[in-house]
Amino acid sequence: MKKTIPALLFFCTILFLSAQIPTLSGCAPKKPATISDSGFYFDTVIGITLYDSSKQYALSHCMEMAQTFESYFSNTLPDSDVSKINAHPLEPIEVHPETAELIQKGLSYGEKSGGRFDITIGKLSALWAFEKQTVPKTKEIKKAAKHVDYKNVVADGNTVTLNDPHAALDLGGIAKGYIADKMKEYLENEGITSGLINLGGNVLTLGQKPDHTDYTIGIQKPFSDDGTPIVSVDVEDESVVTSGVYQRYFEADGVLYHHIIDPHTGYPCDNGLHSVTILSQSSADGDALSTMVFLMGLEDGMSYVEADPSIEAIFITEDNALHYSSGFSSKYPYKEY
Repeated sequence: MKKTIPALLFFCTILFLSAQIPTLSGCAPKKPATISDSGFYFDTVIGITLYDSSKQYALSHCMEMAQTFESYFSNTLPDSDVSKINAHPLEPIEVHPETAELIQKGLSYGEKSGGRFDITIGKLSALWAFEKQTVPKTKEIKKAAKHVDYKNVVADGNTVTLNDPHAALDLGGIAKGYIADKMKEYLENEGITSGLINLGGNVLTLGQKPDHTDYTIGIQKPFSDDGTPIVSVDVEDESVVTSGVYQRYFEADGVLYHHIIDPHTGYPCDNGLHSVTILSQSSADGDALSTMVFLMGLEDGMSYVEADPSIEAIFITEDNALHYSSGFSSKYPYKEY
């Protein structure tokens, strides 16, 4: 399932071509000590860069971690933990500790969001198969939406039970962030203090770069064909995650349908936002929060961010106006384009 892509091309492509955001804001020639690898997991291109050529083994191990976690969390691989839970509702399923941990985290965000973020959205996600570019029937959407309820999942230790035979788990809204955190934890345990993990636009940085400067991460201008940034931000040892309507979408009869589905309606969320970017220590938190806060809308979402001093956010509305949380400018150098 892994497709190897030249690392330098990968990072250039993220900036100029990819619809996945945040993006690296530059593609300068690598120093000789820099090592990178990339591959195709979780239906997206991922890449890891380390600033120590003696750590090739660690780079390889991170790619192995990607493959392992995909085999746990995928809802399309038949032997994954998630697929086993979905295939055997009402039965207690023994899963790997990491799967249980991730599901617990997903359930906690279901509670925090009042069900706006819900890992039982699997049947709705399957209906909105964006590669087919067709709008599901209203009857099917309403039926699937009735069975989205995180409270129907019981996690007890490493045993998970899905108590609704008409529901299905989908961990796509939080899995990449969780995996990035696990990779960073491993790298830090190996004594690696500088590096960058990019899992399909979920960017997580290790410390600063070796020259003691921050990483500059670009946030794509919505619907830009070449990945042009609308703003860039300098960060160190933090996560930058964006949820945007332009990352996966199609148009039918003049209407744009995107991948951020409102669990309460069953349809793509329509609230005047183009994207939300969350800056946080944990990439799993940033992953879940970027979706959850997007679904809240600008006013309620910003209020949620303001109440949590551990995170900051950038909201981009449909007119491409940038809205920053109040603590953003004092924490992060940034540049608008």
